[in-house]
Amino acid sequence: MKTGSAPAIVDITDRVREFVAGEGDGLVNISLPHATAELVLIELHSRSAEGLGDRLEFLLPKDHRYRHSHGSRGHGAAHVMPSFVAPTLTLPVIDGDVSLGTWQSIAIVDPNVDNTTRDVLLAFLPSA
Repeated sequence: MKTGSAPAIVDITDRVREFVAGEGDGLVNISLPHATAELVLIELHSRSAEGLGDRLEFLLPKDHRYRHSHGSRGHGAAHVMPSFVAPTLTLPVIDGDVSLGTWQSIAIVDPNVDNTTRDVLLAFLPSA
């Protein structure tokens, strides 16, 4: 999945929905095997993504105050972010569709400009 060369919040809802289509009931696990990218449930169509980006920048400024300081400006902050925002989500699937609220989307939060592509791992666990 391309996230680009700038900090980004990328909608992957359709990709997850396509993965579980026709699977019945169960759980879908979404995972990013990266140290500097995370997953969120967020409303993307009301500037909430910009608000999230602003808050994360406030909490984790992109400067060189971090012990992990190699890479581009803010790279150390990107390594601390998984302590606040998880790189995995597990969501219910009902009748072959991921169960989301009306305005919820599944998105990658990628503050790391050094990596332009992210692996998204999806696993479906059918209900018993």
